[in-house]
Amino acid sequence: MTETSAAPSIAHDKPPAILSLIGDTPLVEITQFDTGPCQLFLKLENQNPGGSIKDRIALSMIEAAEADGKLQPGGTVVEATAGNTGLGLALVAGAKGYRVLLVIPDKMSQEKISHVKALGAEVRISRSDVTRGHPEYYQDVAARLAEEIPGAFYVNQFGNPANPLAHERTTGPEIWEQMRHDVDAIVVGVGSGGTLTGLGRFFNRVKPRRGIEMVLADPAGSILYEYVKTGKLVESGTWAVEGIGEDFIPEIADMSLVTEAFEIDDANKYLSKMYNDFWMAEQGFIHRPPHGDLSDLISHRYEAGEVITVGPDDSLLTAFKRMRDSDVSQLPVVDQKGRAIGIIDESDLLVKVHRAPSHFNDPVEKAMTDRLETLPPTATIKDLLDVFDRGRVAIVMDDDKFLGLVTRTDLLSYLRLHMPKQ
Repeated sequence: MTETSAAPSIAHDKPPAILSLIGDTPLVEITQFDTGPCQLFLKLENQNPGGSIKDRIALSMIEAAEADGKLQPGGTVVEATAGNTGLGLALVAGAKGYRVLLVIPDKMSQEKISHVKALGAEVRISRSDVTRGHPEYYQDVAARLAEEIPGAFYVNQFGNPANPLAHERTTGPEIWEQMRHDVDAIVVGVGSGGTLTGLGRFFNRVKPRRGIEMVLADPAGSILYEYVKTGKLVESGTWAVEGIGEDFIPEIADMSLVTEAFEIDDANKYLSKMYNDFWMAEQGFIHRPPHGDLSDLISHRYEAGEVITVGPDDSLLTAFKRMRDSDVSQLPVVDQKGRAIGIIDESDLLVKVHRAPSHFNDPVEKAMTDRLETLPPTATIKDLLDVFDRGRVAIVMDDDKFLGLVTRTDLLSYLRLHMPKQ
């Protein structure tokens, strides 16, 4: 495939004002929980205009490419990113008038994808379940696109020396001055390795006698923790945390700088994930006491207020809006006594409104299906599969008490969470 640049070029004689806000972020001491014998400080990199520390490397790598002649006016910036580097590049390169094309693994949070698009970047979604060397691996896809697009510059944060240089020149000196030259340990994650390498180089230079501990926080499933502990490269697993953890040792990551490492779990910070109970339940991060029956497969439980429902007297327009806002194609119809009396899906809506949109004002009970596929909690997986074979979703009822729905996705999520570990 061949693509051409469509972004207009702008004059570069005066840097966009937004870029002056990158860096010089505040440092704050943690005082509201026990930090043991130490004082703990956080460098608030979310105060950068793009919301993360990656704004620093985006600016550094783009300016280095301009200085080297690798990026010309009207050019295209191409990068593979599973984290915030995409936001930083969309901000910096977009402000400078370049076209930005990002290759993003499908595990990236939806708000980040929406954010980079809002900043003008184009997005290509790639698979997150493949490793280096596979034609759909996100870094390989980005490198291929950069070769095919005239005037493209492949940023390659994993091998770009301007990445750690940003931290050696800015982040490290800021911390050193803010801490009044009194620093004993720094905790970092490794995605590309730029933060680790840049900070490690700076602090080894300014405090060579006593040294500073560089502590790695690595998601379970990444190979980096095991490499620090044993010096061996193991087969990678999978993890949901974005932006840190790797299945290889990045070219710019100087792992010899790490003095200690810890594994962290997948309960992460993103609004569409950690603060979304539906996503947390589907991933198995909300721990509920098991019942040993079919109710364990219900990821969204009615009694916990997790099920999007509609009442029989609600309008079809209300049902449609709830489907759209919740990104679902069907809703259980629940009466005022909490009983599931029907189900309505997109097909039911279309049958009613396709000839006369005024029927959006009709009550749900006139369009819903009341022939329900109900199962008790004591039903078997075979009973559930029989419901699926009939093209239905299972409604789990304990006598007259509606517990929730079980879909094919719920069953797959349950089986994945209970698969034997390799």
